[in-house]
Amino acid sequence: MNKLTVIKVGGKIVEEEESLKQLLDDFARIEGHKILVHGGGRSATKIAERLGIQSNMVDGRRITDAATLQIVTMVYGGLVNKNIVARLQALDVNALGLTGADMDVIRSEKRPVKEIDYGFVGDVKHVKSETLQWLIDKDIVPIMAPLTHDGKGNILNTNADTIAAETAQAMSAHYDVTLVYCFEKKGVLMDENDDNSVISRLDKELYQKYIDEGVITGGMLPKLDNAFRSIEKGVKAVIITQASEIGKDSGTRII
Repeated sequence: MNKLTVIKVGGKIVEEEESLKQLLDDFARIEGHKILVHGGGRSATKIAERLGIQSNMVDGRRITDAATLQIVTMVYGGLVNKNIVARLQALDVNALGLTGADMDVIRSEKRPVKEIDYGFVGDVKHVKSETLQWLIDKDIVPIMAPLTHDGKGNILNTNADTIAAETAQAMSAHYDVTLVYCFEKKGVLMDENDDNSVISRLDKELYQKYIDEGVITGGMLPKLDNAFRSIEKGVKAVIITQASEIGKDSGTRII
C-alpha cells in the first residue's frame, strides 16, 4: 500500500504568522500522499467579538448556536481554510480546501442533547474515503476545515481532532496511514510544566495507569482516546508532537 500522512493542526498554529509559515513549509516537504485537517477556534472567537456575538464554551468545547454557526462557517470554511490553501499553492502543493459538505466527503448527525445542548455540532457518521482517494491519486492535497453536514442541507460544527481520526481510519482501507496530531507541546508530557518530559511511547495499559495517577488529564484525554481508537481501526501509527517536529522521530508514539 502507498503511504498517507494525515496531519491535524490546532487553531493557534494556523492563526499566528510565524508558526503557520513553519507548519506549511514542513507540510510541503512531507513526501507522498497527505491530508491536512485544521482548526481555527481563536479566529472564530475574535471575529465573533468584533460582531458583538458572545462565544460560549463548556469544558473547552464551543456551544454552536445559529449565530455562532454562521461565524464558524465563514471563518473555518473561508478565512482560515483558503488562507492555508493559497499559501500552500505558493509552495507548489496542489491544495484543495474542503468542508465535509463538499463532494459529500464527511456526513454527520447533530449531537443529541444530554446534559448539555451543544447546538449545531456534528458527530461524524461516515467519511467517503473513495472520494478522498480519487482526489489524492490525482496528486490533489485535501485541506479539511472542521465543518461537516447532515445530508439535509445543514452545516455542522465538528471537532477537528475527530475529523482527523475518522478520516485516518477511513483512509486506512486504501493506504498505510500515519496520523499526526500537532499542537504547542512536544508531545504527551509526564509533567505539564516541563516541556522536555515527553512520554515517547504510550500503550493502552500505560495510558490507563497515567490516567489513574493523574498524570494525563483534561483536553489530552479525548485526543488520546481518538488516537487509540484509530490504531484499533487500522491506522498504522499515531504521533502526537509539536508542529515544528513534523517528519522527525520525536513526540509521543501511540502503540
